[in-house]
Amino acid sequence: MKALVFERNLPRFAASRLASTFGSGRGAAIGPLRLAETDPPALPGPGWTRVIPRLSGICGSDLATLDGRSSRYFEHIVSFPFVPGHEVVGELESGERVVLEPVLGCVARGIDPPCPACGRGMLGDCERIAFGHLAPGLQTGYCADTGGGWSHAGLVAHESQLHAVPDACSDEDAVMVEPVACATHAVCDANLEDTGTVAVLGAGTLGLSLVAALRALSSSGRIATPGALLVGARYPHQRRLATDLGATAALAPDQLTRAVRRRSGSLSVADPRPGRATGPLSGGADVVFDCVGSAGSIAQCLEMVRPRGRVVLVGMPGRVQVDLAPLWQREIRLAGAYAYGTETLRAGERVRTFDLAFEVVAAHGLGRLVSATYPIDRFEEAVQHAGAAGRRGAVKVAFDLRRANERRTGRASRPTTGGTP
Repeated sequence: MKALVFERNLPRFAASRLASTFGSGRGAAIGPLRLAETDPPALPGPGWTRVIPRLSGICGSDLATLDGRSSRYFEHIVSFPFVPGHEVVGELESGERVVLEPVLGCVARGIDPPCPACGRGMLGDCERIAFGHLAPGLQTGYCADTGGGWSHAGLVAHESQLHAVPDACSDEDAVMVEPVACATHAVCDANLEDTGTVAVLGAGTLGLSLVAALRALSSSGRIATPGALLVGARYPHQRRLATDLGATAALAPDQLTRAVRRRSGSLSVADPRPGRATGPLSGGADVVFDCVGSAGSIAQCLEMVRPRGRVVLVGMPGRVQVDLAPLWQREIRLAGAYAYGTETLRAGERVRTFDLAFEVVAAHGLGRLVSATYPIDRFEEAVQHAGAAGRRGAVKVAFDLRRANERRTGRASRPTTGGTP
């Protein structure tokens, strides 16, 4: 059965990196990713089961890997060759649909007792992601032993990684649960305050999911309700969606700092940098979520957060060069927001992030963010589309494996809500 396999191949890695200078995803045809015949992965042990993917999204971290631009930090916590795809809705042999929680923590790795983080339910902070009875891999989709979502051969998952999909939830809704869980964790862990000013830089899948999570959870009283939620979105369709999902205002990124200045009553302490409408601020937003992860986006976030405010890196950064003097002088908290686990909400309630993410997806109908789907044999087109999603008016691009599954199992696919080019 066919799967997309990512191999350790330095010449192809270099070729993909060079091609990506002309645009993200441009190196898919010459990079380390190839379509191959593979066998289903073996079950690693008790409590594991097979999952046949139905839809599997293309994530920003996948693009960074395919573009040859992911950090070398990850080299020791992934294993090759691996089948990508960690945003997955699939089905079990019984036909039951499930969403995958891809972090490979202590329970999945057969490690007992678990590390302190896993013991607290914070799976994203697992200290054993390169140990146990599995090959190294921080998540399914980056581990040689588990397979991944970009495959007709399927993947294997521990029962602790699987969440049943309600009948009312479409496949498109379900494939959005994992990225929404990432955004939900970022929101829940940000120490938001009532009446505060929150800024979000970037309005791709993560940025829009973050807006939806913040509005859904604050409206139910489970987290604080900011006084303003300002979003910097590069493209018109992103601004429309951000406003529809609950942003107070959505505007071009170069205008975001000015909007924060007006909302917070801050002063501009210097002339604007090239491409910015306003220079660094004397005050600023209480919390800024960076959903881009570039040197430029981090620098802009540091310019528009108040002293002792918080900048949260939601988009995956790589090796960047950023002036940290403002972080030091203004005592800014710079925090990462990776993955998910168990969240502690306002009233002390503890809830698994994925349970909250299902609620957010249902509240906002986030399956509508799935803009296009492709079969895996058109992976070059799919990856290029995902790399240019914003410019092409799209949000989430995913692989659709349902037709092949239907031929193999004889079970009819559910109606779809996403687009297919």
